[in-house]
Amino acid sequence: VQLVESGGGLVQAGGSLSVSCATSGTIFTFYVMGWYRQAPGKQRELVATITSDATRNYADAVKGRFTIFRGNAKNTVALQMNSLKPEDTAVYYCAARRSSGSWYWGQGTQVTVSL
Repeated sequence: VQLVESGGGLVQAGGSLSVSCATSGTIFTFYVMGWYRQAPGKQRELVATITSDATRNYADAVKGRFTIFRGNAKNTVALQMNSLKPEDTAVYYCAARRSSGSWYWGQGTQVTVSL
C-alpha cells in the first residue's frame, strides 16, 4: 500500500493551500483517512480525519480554518487550509486506517507559512 501526498508549499500568513493524498496497492476502502503534521522539534499531531461515512474530526487548532474531504476517486483525501498561520508550518502526513486497525502513512509534504 502506498500513500502519496501532493500540494503544500510556501504561503504567506492568511493565505490558503491544499494538500491531497492518493493511495494505491489495495482493493479495500480505508475506514479512516486523515492528516497529521509534525513541526520541527515537536511530536506528530492530529490535524483532521474523515471516516468512510464522512464523519469528520478536527484538532482544535485548525477548526474553522481547515476542511477535510474525501475525493471522488476511491481512497483519496484532501485538506483545504485557509487562514494559515506561521504555527501551521510543518510536514503534513497523509494517513489511512483499515477497519482491521492497520495504519498506513505517506512520506509527507512540507507546508511553510511565512509572516
